[in-house]
Amino acid sequence: MAFPTLNEQMDLIKRGVSEIIPEADLVQKIERSIKTNKPLNVKLGCDPSRPDLHLGHSVVLRKLRQFQDLGHTAILIVGDFTGMIGDPSGKSKTRPSLTIEETRKNGESYFDQAKKILSPNNITMIYNSDWLGTMSFADVIKLASKYTVSQMLEREDFHTRFNNEEPISLHEFLYPLAQAMDSVAIEADVELGGTDQKFNLLVGRAIQREFGKEAQVILTMPILPGTDGVEKMSKSLDNYIGISDSPREIFGKTLSIPDRLMFDFFVLATNTPNSELPAVKTAIELHPRDTKRRLAKELVTLYHNTEAATAAEEEFDRIFLKKDVPDEIEEMPYGTTGAAVNILQLLTEIQLVPSKGEARRLIEQGGVTVNNEKISDTKSDIQLSGPMIIKVGKRKFLKIIPS
Repeated sequence: MAFPTLNEQMDLIKRGVSEIIPEADLVQKIERSIKTNKPLNVKLGCDPSRPDLHLGHSVVLRKLRQFQDLGHTAILIVGDFTGMIGDPSGKSKTRPSLTIEETRKNGESYFDQAKKILSPNNITMIYNSDWLGTMSFADVIKLASKYTVSQMLEREDFHTRFNNEEPISLHEFLYPLAQAMDSVAIEADVELGGTDQKFNLLVGRAIQREFGKEAQVILTMPILPGTDGVEKMSKSLDNYIGISDSPREIFGKTLSIPDRLMFDFFVLATNTPNSELPAVKTAIELHPRDTKRRLAKELVTLYHNTEAATAAEEEFDRIFLKKDVPDEIEEMPYGTTGAAVNILQLLTEIQLVPSKGEARRLIEQGGVTVNNEKISDTKSDIQLSGPMIIKVGKRKFLKIIPS
């Protein structure tokens, strides 16, 4: 194939990037790739402890897709073996390990979802147990000899835990070395990761040299904040937009992000052309409401289609501007007709909230209705007289049907 020019490639590659280390090496690699008509091996390791992907994960996946679009080979490494260690990056304590079966199952789910972003062409998915699982203890000793404890303690999270006299298990030191061996095994030209992965990626460069390989270029991407605008996007914090969410959920959640984050979302999470980004920035300042709707529709279109985006917008307006309910509401059998149940118990048992404490908070804030009537007392008993529509927050609906 004919690769785009160096400038065309660098313009796309540099979009939204935090760091390229070193950029001169990437330029050299691309120039050689064009001259020899040989694609670069671009590596992304996926963490099999988190099988449910959201827009935060999509940032590096989208960068990998851009390399694919430029004609390079995407290599998605499922860390089934390293998942048994657990990546300690940014963690204040040792992470629990997973079994090889758990990491494989999660890896399959990760890949299925990643296909919403990645092209099925010029991609390879492999498990790092293929090479790490065959290493002998002598091989591990040899690998460990190539990096020092003082070098490991340069990593901020290790350094902090060491100074605070918090435990650091020896196996955690092996994680960046194992990840580096992935780069050795596939002869990675480029490795992608979030800014929190910078240390691990740099170890990959060092270990490649130790094994006589050309050092990879590392490319780090920003960490996308969650819809709260404060914390890193995370399912556990319920501030995420899942790439497998329904059109209605993606649209509604997007409209809840702070205005100041909109431009970052356009750059990192959409296909808006670089040439249009200055106009987007101006539109955010002048017409934030309309621009946020555009962002929401673009995200729904990416993970569903244009028709779904239009329908999601219309449904949002019907529910939140006209105060209607959705056309389709999930139903579940619950309780016995004529029985009474405390509202806190009801909300937790139908799993619209994770705990009674969260249910109490939402009720006190006026965020719970039953058949369109607001519940204000946490001690209220709900009479199960027939099918009932429960609404929690702005977007969660459930119809319960007593027997």
